[in-house]
Amino acid sequence: MGTTTPPRTLAEALRARGDESLAGLLRARPDLLNPVPNDITQLATRAGTRASVVRALEHLDRFALQTAEALAVAPDPAPYDTLLSLLTGDGLDDGEQRDDVGAAITAALPGALATLREQALVWGEDDRLRLVRTARELLAPSPQHPSPTGLGPTVAEATAGMSPGRLQEILAATDLPATHDPVSAVAALSALFTDRTRMAELLDTAPVEALSVLDRLVWGPPYGEVTPNPTPPVKWLRDRGLLLPVSTRTVVLPREAALHLRAGRAHRVPEPVPPAVAAAAERDPQAVDRAAAGQAFTALSTIEELLKLWDGGGPTILRAGGLSVRELKRAATALDVSEPISAFWIELAYGAGLLASDGETDERYAPTPASDEWLDLPAEDRWTHLATAWLAATRTPGLVGGQDAKGRALSALGPELDRSAAPDVRRRVLTLFAELPPGTAPEAETLLRRLRWERPLRGSAPTAEGSDLRSRLALWTLNEAELLGITGRGALSAQARALLDEGEKTAAALLSPLLPDPLDHVLLQADLTAVAPGPLERPLADMLSVLADVESKGGATVYRFTPGSVRRALDAGQAAADLHAFLAAHSRTPVPQPLSYLIDDVARRHGHLRIGAASAYVRCDDEAVLNEILADRRSTGLRLRRLAPTVLAAQTDPGALLEALRDMGYAPAAESAEGDVLITRAGARRTPPRTPPVPVPEGPPTPDDTLLGAAVRAIRAGDTAATVARKEPQEGAPGSTPSGTLPRTTPAETLATVQAAAMTGSTVWIGYVNADGAASQRVIAPVRVEGGFVTAYDHTADEIRTYPLHRITGVAELAEEGEG
Repeated sequence: MGTTTPPRTLAEALRARGDESLAGLLRARPDLLNPVPNDITQLATRAGTRASVVRALEHLDRFALQTAEALAVAPDPAPYDTLLSLLTGDGLDDGEQRDDVGAAITAALPGALATLREQALVWGEDDRLRLVRTARELLAPSPQHPSPTGLGPTVAEATAGMSPGRLQEILAATDLPATHDPVSAVAALSALFTDRTRMAELLDTAPVEALSVLDRLVWGPPYGEVTPNPTPPVKWLRDRGLLLPVSTRTVVLPREAALHLRAGRAHRVPEPVPPAVAAAAERDPQAVDRAAAGQAFTALSTIEELLKLWDGGGPTILRAGGLSVRELKRAATALDVSEPISAFWIELAYGAGLLASDGETDERYAPTPASDEWLDLPAEDRWTHLATAWLAATRTPGLVGGQDAKGRALSALGPELDRSAAPDVRRRVLTLFAELPPGTAPEAETLLRRLRWERPLRGSAPTAEGSDLRSRLALWTLNEAELLGITGRGALSAQARALLDEGEKTAAALLSPLLPDPLDHVLLQADLTAVAPGPLERPLADMLSVLADVESKGGATVYRFTPGSVRRALDAGQAAADLHAFLAAHSRTPVPQPLSYLIDDVARRHGHLRIGAASAYVRCDDEAVLNEILADRRSTGLRLRRLAPTVLAAQTDPGALLEALRDMGYAPAAESAEGDVLITRAGARRTPPRTPPVPVPEGPPTPDDTLLGAAVRAIRAGDTAATVARKEPQEGAPGSTPSGTLPRTTPAETLATVQAAAMTGSTVWIGYVNADGAASQRVIAPVRVEGGFVTAYDHTADEIRTYPLHRITGVAELAEEGEG
């Protein structure tokens, strides 16, 4: 093999890569795969588009980005040593008091350069490093887009429109010999500014005030405003080219002079090493796991309570989508949490597929059929379901209460809460937690600093709250992880580590022993309360939630029996005897006499009044009760009138009449048209089957190995077809075409050529137009020609295919090796 020729273009550099390297590029930049490029040239072109380069730059860490920024201000191409010098400096004093990071930069630079090469942002050998043109345009200094390095244009760029006479005046002021043309004058001035010795001698003659001006510009921005009559220090700098005019009122410090003042460094603070995440506290890992399990149990209880709250049909949906502020406050009061935390639980249930819109005309939120299946799962499996949904969700509850770009309020369950970066930030934050020893709680500020180092460009624009989106997402992640039981006392729990590394089954197995076992009993008190000393079995909890009202929650839940709660149980179809038997079976203490009296008293009066639909009527066998209702001033609004001794009619609907009489202290029951008591069962409203909301992707998904392998083979095959040498017909002969274009041959010539190739087993180059009219070039090895079709092995697609002969526009034999 001869000496390898250095690549002249990005396409040549990509063509020289191995299949693994190409697969690595497509894995790092999956947007290049949509659709799969036809060949290497198209891949290189796509890799150089602005949108793709911006996306790639956003995924660089700070040092890789600083390396790219240094290449953007370096000569093109730049040797490796020049790049290293721009990052480490030339070792001379620049007046900055800082630790020596030269060794760390020297050690980290090969890795950063390898990352840039892998992502096709840099190509070329170490002696000729080139930044792709689009990246250079994005990162190089310009008046409209200042460079992150704080450097300005070069002397050549800043003097592009300067008159030759003015250039000669600058050379004279710096004691340089006159030149015959502007090009040599610019070269002489550039050589002066890059010569450390001569530049130091020039600055030694500068006034102190002039040096102060340079100090203000040296680290950027390099532009300054001047008056028509500048001060003597500014005039001294302008006369010697240390400040060059950009406009009549603006001057700039040229890049070569700034690099001298910086001791050759492109960045003030290079960051070759990621910041360490410091420990805020170290706790007992078992205590962390127990605390996280306790919070996980609270999370499950809160979600269950939310589902019960909206069981019979939740709040209506706003016209623009989402939950109104009033309904959010109502839910927060019912859950006994703040509104932001209430928004988190509601969004979590929605993201897990437990809540959704019912799709009715009067659209409301309600539990889904999947919520019933979720409630039947063991507690540990319910938790892993919630945690997994939270990790993958792009919906961001922390935004609730804020405003969108148009100043409109963002509501819970609204359509504008998706942030595609949320899953990546959540998982990255938890990964940083997992890198610490078990039981260690990280310091939030150092964790944020690490995230900013890893993605300095992603979400870097400050928001109205004063911080970038990724930092806000990270802070919300810390709070939400604690609420959900992912972390306990600020440290990552063992079950969460297992969820991240090993999956849901392992996490559930670790969590199960830490959760309290559900109880099958309560303790009845003489003051018409029942105490549940722990979590209750679901049937017991469901029945008790109908028969009594929750008075307080905590380590133990206190239920209060009231006439209204007992009536609710009777409305649900329970008889007094059923309630007595239920309490006797599930109480560890005797049923108090006041509670038995309460049940019997409400049951005796329950259903004595019957409400039906006429518009609405009241029926009662006891005329005295109806007389009492008519005499009551509170019934005036119902506009009652007697139809018969035992029947009253009302000009209102049955539901409103039912509630009004209950408020007056009666215990009416609704009845059907046949006169039977209507039983109202709680939890009867469910949405149709719904799928959980699909996360909004941040970009194209990362391709798997199978897709990558097929894509690389297709690109290689297409490149072979595009670059393969073929025999050219004689000039003027039929089928002759300019080199590199689709071949054109007559049908007879096409048939003869592919038949000959099938007999000899040779490979040919064809032009082909598919059914959609798209033209392509393919390299095929014909196997069989019959019935107007050619069956061949297609090197471009890497498979056997059949082509209609009438769609082949032309065919050419491949050139012999060494020919052409």
